[in-house]
Parts: sequence; structure tokens; C-alpha cells
Amino acid sequence: MSPDPQTLLPTPSQTVGPFYGYALPFPGGPDIAPAGHPATLSVHGYVYDGAGAPIPDAIVEIWQPGPDGDRSGAPGSLRRDPVTGGYAGRDGVTFTGFGRIATDADGHWAVRTLPPGGVPYLSVCVFARGLLHHLYTRIYLPGPATEADPLLAGLSPERRATLLATEDRPGVHRFDIRLQGADETVFLDFR
Repeated sequence: MSPDPQTLLPTPSQTVGPFYGYALPFPGGPDIAPAGHPATLSVHGYVYDGAGAPIPDAIVEIWQPGPDGDRSGAPGSLRRDPVTGGYAGRDGVTFTGFGRIATDADGHWAVRTLPPGGVPYLSVCVFARGLLHHLYTRIYLPGPATEADPLLAGLSPERRATLLATEDRPGVHRFDIRLQGADETVFLDFR
């Protein structure tokens, strides 16, 4: 007798993911700001699917210039464990402008970084189950430069709101990412 097809789980070859959590996250991925830096800001939120359910196995990547506007980043901030050769985490001193954050079981993510110089936003790439291609968006931080941004100026107020972080308290901002649905985040098409 063959098993009931409704009780079988899909095999890896039958799915697009979620396999991002295996090799992409690294120790200290959410800690872009050097430890103890006085200008550190935190950005956090949830990744939601089209039905409004949180996605517990997504990856959020952040890219940004340094506070001085430099976009070159700093190579070599990841340390290797001398025994295993695996990543031991960031060195805690160098600002690279790059972070990779896995969502937790509730779909929540959080990053510690520094304010971006020269632009009012953090660039974001989202990897999640069911996506054949990752998605790009931006997190606009409150401030005068955000109000003058040409991308935001070209959007309706409803769509614009999906790109704006809200300030929970000084130095802490919230930004939820909605992959589909009525409040879908504006995603950018880079070719």
C-alpha cells in the first residue's frame, strides 16, 4: 500500500528552498556597526508572505555606504577559527557596509549599523522560499534627504509608505518587508 500523498513532505528536489540558512548566514552578520560605536542605529522588522504570515527562513542582506559616503567597504572583517577554519565572526572593529541577517522562527530580523552617508537609505536584498530570484528594495530612514529623494517622489503615497522605516525610539527603526499582497513592499528591478 502506498502512503497517502497528503501526508508526504516535499523532498529537496521538489522545492525552491528554504536552504538559505545553511551556508549564507555567518556569525556577526547583523552587526555591521563596530562594537560600542556611539552612532550605532538599529533597524528591525518582519518578512511576511502574500497571506500575511511571517517567513521564518528568509535572509535579509543590507548594503550601504559608510557614514562618510564611502561605498568601497572594508575587506577582511570576518575572522576564521584557527582550529576549524570556519568563520568565527566579524572582528568587531571594521565597518564593511554589508550585513546578512537570517529571520528567526517568527520571521523577525534585526541589524545594527551606522547611518549611511550620501544617501538616505539602506539597500536591501531579500532571499526567501518560493522566490526564483532575490528581491531588491530600500529602507529609507527618516530625515530631510528622504523627503527629497527622486525615487520616492515618483511613487504614490501608499507605495512610498512601503519604503519608509518608522522610528520606534531614537536610534531604533522598524521596517517590515511584505513579499506580496495589498501592502507589498516596492521592489526594484536592476538590469
